[in-house]
Amino acid sequence: MQRYRNLSGNSGVVAFALAHDAILVEFEDGGIYLYNRESAGRERVERMKRLALEGRGLSTYIARHVRDGYAAKLR
Repeated sequence: MQRYRNLSGNSGVVAFALAHDAILVEFEDGGIYLYNRESAGRERVERMKRLALEGRGLSTYIARHVRDGYAAKLR
């Protein structure tokens, strides 16, 4: 997992990992979620990957547009 830069200073995301068609996101509460093209849609996954790399807006994007669109809760 790669540490999320959290440029806004108030994100609920702490880390992420990218795959070809998916993203793993770790939140402050320790929860790790897998989002993939089947669960969240290709465009949303690609957007989440870009936001993760930019270090800003990922938590807000998930809350507003993806919500429960995860494929699995790993922890």
